[in-house]
Parts: sequence; structure tokens; C-alpha cells
Amino acid sequence: MHPQVVQERPGSCPICGMALESSMPVAEENLELKWMTIRFWVCLALTLPVVIFSNGKLQAALATPVVFWGAFPFFQRAWKSVIHLSLNMFTLIGIGVGVAYLYSFYALFKGLDIYFESAAVITVFVLLGQVLELKARDKTSSAIKSLLKLLPETACLWIDDQNEKIIPIDQVKKGDRLRIRPGEKIPVDGFVFKGTSFVDESMVTGEAMPVEKKEKDKVTGATLNGTGGFIMEAVHVGEETLLSQIVHLVSEAQRTKAPIQQLADRVSGYFVPVVVLISLLTFLVWMIWGPGFTSALVNAIAVLIIACPCALGLATPVSLTVGIGIGAKRGILIKNAEALETLAKVDVVIVDKTGTITEGKVQYNSALPVEGIDEASLIKWAASLEIQSEHPIALAIVKYAKEKNIPILETSDFKVVAGQGVQGKLEGEETSVGNSLFMSEIKVDISSLSDKAEESRNKGQTVFFIARGGRLTGFLTVSDQIKPSSYEALETLHKSKIKVVIVTGDHHTTASFVAKELGVDEVRSEVLPQDKSKIVKEFQAKGSIVAMAGDGINDAPGLAQADVGIAMGTGTDIAMQSADLTLVKGDLTGIATAIRISSKTLRNIRQNLWFAFLYNSLGVPVAAGVLYPFFGLLLSPIIASSAMMLSSLSVLGNALRLQRAKF
Repeated sequence: MHPQVVQERPGSCPICGMALESSMPVAEENLELKWMTIRFWVCLALTLPVVIFSNGKLQAALATPVVFWGAFPFFQRAWKSVIHLSLNMFTLIGIGVGVAYLYSFYALFKGLDIYFESAAVITVFVLLGQVLELKARDKTSSAIKSLLKLLPETACLWIDDQNEKIIPIDQVKKGDRLRIRPGEKIPVDGFVFKGTSFVDESMVTGEAMPVEKKEKDKVTGATLNGTGGFIMEAVHVGEETLLSQIVHLVSEAQRTKAPIQQLADRVSGYFVPVVVLISLLTFLVWMIWGPGFTSALVNAIAVLIIACPCALGLATPVSLTVGIGIGAKRGILIKNAEALETLAKVDVVIVDKTGTITEGKVQYNSALPVEGIDEASLIKWAASLEIQSEHPIALAIVKYAKEKNIPILETSDFKVVAGQGVQGKLEGEETSVGNSLFMSEIKVDISSLSDKAEESRNKGQTVFFIARGGRLTGFLTVSDQIKPSSYEALETLHKSKIKVVIVTGDHHTTASFVAKELGVDEVRSEVLPQDKSKIVKEFQAKGSIVAMAGDGINDAPGLAQADVGIAMGTGTDIAMQSADLTLVKGDLTGIATAIRISSKTLRNIRQNLWFAFLYNSLGVPVAAGVLYPFFGLLLSPIIASSAMMLSSLSVLGNALRLQRAKF
């Protein structure tokens, strides 16, 4: 008998809450592009007869809707720029088009030369430039759109083996159990409740090989189930899912401004008033020494149009948008544009050991009890306390105890000493588990086992001691494998002349073993969580630009203090919230890739800015007529508008070239 399935209508997008009826929510973002495109084609159709026919009244009739309707958004922005005393490119366009149109009406009745075609053609060119710019930005946001399309619209709510119901994804609640069939996308984040399968997680990790999933294993929304079927339990839904957070981070980052963009904005703020002044001077000079009023006005308008800082305005934001989008496609989530810019200047990278350089999959190795104590007792006491903790070492001990069916005792008066260990009462007796520093703090003598402990550390193992009633009972050892990718990442960073420092709470000998394996420059061991931010400040005080990578709650203060905080996507939520950048794959090679993206993006921005400044520096004097006495060269407003548009297209093309670069 097949389970009963009830099909319901889609509800709303779990990310933005918009209705999912006939189109994706992203379509709303294209509204400005849609209307600007309509304005362009209508105005182009009206402008062609203006250029072809010389009848003044026909030109006036056709140019009027082009100027008043087609150029309305530009006039609107120009007016706002004047009111807020923040002159920009639309100030120049508004003045140029408005003056050309109004003068032409005056000239029409006076029998003078008219420039309706200039006003109309300039409007069409600027509209075309806006359409192309919006299309370019739309293209650079393709990372967000492709991510949104990964979401299934519905989920199969599992009630029991006989009853299931298809519901909109936005109606899935925490705790709901969902059936995932072979080949289906996983709708939300959660864990496997029943069954096994292999899941393609390349969307999240970049790894092509499917990952085996069994009971209690985590699964991520929008990843693709393989040939097996299973029941999952929802843990994170709606805006809490990893995919939603990725979309939010990328979207927010693309709206932020980097310091280099603020510089361009300040330059534009001074540039526009200077251009207006040059335009007025051009008018006066041509009025006094030129052929007359008409020539003076035409040249003044040409100056306003060719000086329009469209290219300057596009130079930074388009490149940043492309760079952030490239990062997102490679599993590097950049929270803001400032972080992307700062990355290129980083000269010190501080990394945590467990879960960052190493796999974070700590495994139990061995036990060394004192005389009269057996191994099972040590594991029982350690596991009974560590079951209260989420530290990788704690999880390894608890897992081993369960595998060996070692009983877990009830704990009272439990407390955590950050970076040192845990303590509590087991069967009425004070029990402590922790490192040598913790043992020293609670006055437990560990000298009898110090040599044996050091031998274990020399093998790269982590040692922690167990004490009962103030007396040492022995120690346990665990180990964590270095990630294969860490070798490549450290080599790449060293080639870039970036200093790498390991900062860990682990013992110096164990940390030194890992550092020696990787060729790390410096090791800071037995560091307490509150001291990690102090170490970051220490390097900053020396003038270094510091990036710190970590994955745990204890890394959050350091991540917040660093110039660029880098969270492993496999780590805790608080680490990701404190960081400027998240590596979804949880792999240090992402740092090297992020730095390359940052460097190439900044180089691209500088190229754009230099081109924009050079274009305006050459174009304004030519439009003002500086070359006329020598070469008889003058620019009409139409040619100036064409040149302005081509400069913007050149900047856009250079920015989009980033998408073809190798990282």
C-alpha cells in the first residue's frame, strides 16, 4: 500500500517571503531593468525621425516625450542631487539635456539653429548606458539567482509509514520529519532520522564525491540526494538555513561600499562642480571670442555631457559586485566590500589548529592510568563530564565510551573552565578533566606521568588528565589528522609572503608537531580564548594587517578583532557571525583563493579608475574647444554623448573580464 500523498499549492519563498506563483522572487529585482529597457526602445523609435527629418516642429513634437518621459529619471536624480548638495553625473546630464531642449524651443521661434536631436540622442545614449549597466549588474548577481533556483518549492511531510503530505517549503517547521526520495533535493537543513543514502553536497563544499549519510548525520538544504531514500528531521528552516544565509550574505555584501569606492565618491563630489564651472567658462569664452551664442551654448553642453562621470561611478561597484559573486560561486562568502578590499593587504594569517588546520574529527587513542586504576574507569569519568560539552575532544571520548558500552554517570555541580577543562561531581566525588595548566590551577600533581605525556605529545597527540578527589588518576590521549588541503594552503600563503601563525589552546609540544609538519612560521600554544584577541592586537600594533581563521566559539573574539575574520563553514554559528568571511567548505585553501580574488578585483578597480580619470581629463578640454585653434576640432553634444557611453562600456567590459580570470 502506497502512502497517501496530498498535493498543495506553493506558498511563499522561504527566503524573502514573496508569493511563489508564476515567477521566482528574483524577477522583482529586474523591474528597474525592465522599465529602463522600455524607455530606451520607445525613445529610440521617437528619436530616429528627429535625426532623419529636418522639420523643426516635427522634431519638437517627437523630442518632447523623449525629454520629458524618457529623461525623467535623470531629471529626478539631478534635482535630488542639487537639493542634497551632492552633485553627480545626473546633474550634468540633467543640465545638458534640459539646456539643449529649452534653447531649441527658443531657437525654433527665432529662426536659429535647433538642437532637438542633440537632446533626444543624448537621452537615448544615456538610457542605453543605463540598460547595459543594469544588465551587467543583473549578470553579476547570477550567483544569488542560481542559489535561489536550487531550492525545491515543496517538501514531503512524513506523518507515518502510511501517511505523507506535500506541503509548500515555507510551511516546513522545526521538528517536522520529511521524506527524501532518490534524486530529490533536500528542502531544509536538518539530520537523518531514519534510513541511509549518499548526498551530493558539491553546492556547499565544492566536493564532487557524494557523502554517505546515516542516522543523526547532518544534511543541508538544496543539496541533492542520491539513490537511497531517508526520513530527515528539520532543524533550520526559512531564513535560518545555510542557503538563505548564503543568499543574504552575498546580497548584503554587494550593496556595501569599500574604502576605495568612498574615495571615488569624494572625487566625484568635487569633480562635478568643477565641470559646471568649466562649462560656464566655455560658454563665456565662446560668446566673447567665438562665432556667437549658438556655438557657445553647444560647446558648453558638450562639456557637461562628455564630463559625465558615469565611468567613474561604475569603476568600483561593478568590479566589487563581480568579485563578491566569484567568491560566492567558490564557496567564499564575503560579508562586505571592505573585507574584500582589506584581504589584498593581509600580511599575517592567524589560524586555530583543531577544525581549521586539522580535520576536527578527533579520535580516541589511548589511556594511561595510575596504579590501581583501570582504563575503563578513566574513560567512564572523562565521558561522564565531557558529555556536557560540545568540544571535539569531548565528543571523541563520549563516542568511544558508547562504542565500548562504558556507562555514563550522572553529573552534578558541572562547570567549564574555558580553554582548560571541565569539572563536576561524579558519585559524590569531585572529578576534573583537563590540560596540565588546569591541573596546576587545582593543585593536582602530574609529575609522575609528565614524561609519558610528553612522549604522546611528540607524536602529535593531545593529552588531558583526569583527577579524582584532588589526586591524579591518569591521562587519555586523542589525535586529529591534518587536512590534506592545509599543506597546499600553507605553501600558497608562504609564496605570497604571508606569515602564518598557529594559535591554539593545545600543549606546545603537540602544536609544534603540527607546525613542523606544515612549516608554519610561528606557534602560540596553551592560549586561553580571551587571549586570542590580544594576540591579534599584538600583531596589529606592529603594523600588520591580520586575518584570523577559526571555527569555534572560543575563536569569536579574535575573529571580531582581526582586520579580516575568516570562519570555517563547518564551525559554530557564533564564529560565522563574528567573521567578515566564511569558507563554506571549511578549507584553508579558501583563504589563498579569497586573497587572489581580492588582489585581482582591486587591480581591476584601479584600472577602471585610471581609465575614467584619463578619459575625463582628455575629454573635457577637447569639448571645451582647446584644440579648435590648432586643429579645428570641436565635439558636438551628440559625439560627446557617444564618447561618454563608450567610456562606461569600456569600464563595464573590464569589470566583467574578472569573470574569466583564473583563481
